[in-house]
Amino acid sequence: MAGLADRAGRLADRFLPRTPAERVLDLTLGTALLILTAPAVAVAALALSARRAPGGVWDRRPRTGLGGRVFELRTLRTRRLRLDLLSRLPHVVRGDLSLVGPAPLAPADPRATRSGARQWRQELRPGLTGLAQVRARSGMPWDDPALLDQHYAEHHGVVLDLAILAEAARGPLRTRLRKARRTKAHLSDADHRRPGYSTVE
Repeated sequence: MAGLADRAGRLADRFLPRTPAERVLDLTLGTALLILTAPAVAVAALALSARRAPGGVWDRRPRTGLGGRVFELRTLRTRRLRLDLLSRLPHVVRGDLSLVGPAPLAPADPRATRSGARQWRQELRPGLTGLAQVRARSGMPWDDPALLDQHYAEHHGVVLDLAILAEAARGPLRTRLRKARRTKAHLSDADHRRPGYSTVE
């Protein structure tokens, strides 16, 4: 009976929302992204399996989730096209993670036990991405990950989640555009001349 009650509690934690709108966002957008990206993740997993990458295809690490429960976070061992993050989408649909939230920490991580942090970390699901992840790229001294995670915990909501998701998607796109511009900047007229071309002509 105790085991059944514990299982029911775990299911309730997974499917009862942070707020109804936020959990609906996780389920609808998370499921859509999972369906869209599953083929790419599957191909990457097969490629890693064929290469017999050291450590295997999946990285498995214990992480602390909602209510302090520990779960095993599975991540594909690749950084290409952010497939490592996208491979975590099943955790979002299951309710271990949220699309947006504080970084998932290991059970022994000191950041989870700091005074004041323990309570709000147990009240929120960790996120696939978060305010700390998108702002950390700015390099500003006030963008300390711990402060940003706490700020998110105090102000989280659907509008903030959507803004963070938009920034998370825009960041890699900006990086690619910068690289493309740099490549074009290195090209000169001489790179397009026919063989045997002379400046005298």
